[in-house]
Amino acid sequence: MSAAPAFRVIVPARMHSTRLPRKMLADIAGKPLVAWVAERAAQSGASEVIVATDHADIAAAVSQRGWKVCLTSPDHPTGTDRLAEAVTQLGLADEEIVVNVQGDEPLIDPALVAQVAQALAAHPAASISTAAHPISDAKTFFDPNVVKVVVDAEGFAQYFSRAPIPYARDAFAQGRERLPEGFPALRHIGIYGYRVRFLRVYSSLTQTPAERFEALEQLRALGHGHRIAVALWPGALEAGVDTEADLERIRKTLGHHV
Repeated sequence: MSAAPAFRVIVPARMHSTRLPRKMLADIAGKPLVAWVAERAAQSGASEVIVATDHADIAAAVSQRGWKVCLTSPDHPTGTDRLAEAVTQLGLADEEIVVNVQGDEPLIDPALVAQVAQALAAHPAASISTAAHPISDAKTFFDPNVVKVVVDAEGFAQYFSRAPIPYARDAFAQGRERLPEGFPALRHIGIYGYRVRFLRVYSSLTQTPAERFEALEQLRALGHGHRIAVALWPGALEAGVDTEADLERIRKTLGHHV
């Protein structure tokens, strides 16, 4: 493998959360959730980790632990828009690479973060990189809450969908209880690397019909001709924090690391 590319990690961390209010500041073994995420991200080899937040309380909590902070608008509709404001504040050059690590993923594998950055560096034609892992069971494959991706021979995403893609016509005509051997079913992992130049144009891209109906933001980039490189990861990841039950699970896991 070639030398690791230079990249930064930006952690978008907004205060408002419908299911778990103020979760970014939730205490886990004496540290707020978002600080655990920043620590994990820093182990990836990133040259810098920046928390991009819309709230002074989050900014204070992470800056007092030594992390760099960008205070961004509370009005951004997506985390990608928040990243776009952050790279402008930071004055980053068009060709620089930033990896978006969600602020509610305290068990993110640092090696995955590095691999997503590497995938973008290795594909100069790509504006974005992301990741996927193999799907081994039919229940997961046919679940519309599981986002699937089809990848071409060069490692670029062809399409993302909640539908079962690709479709094994002959095998599924016999039954849908299991996946056929060698079937290239891939589950999308929601982590993204971006070239800064893409973040500068992102807000000007109009929503496409496919994005609107699938409710998948990454289809906007594909629909406007931007290519997405896909890093292949061997297996499923630890889930992030969306609910109180998730928070308790993380507290049990990370409490043993203190």
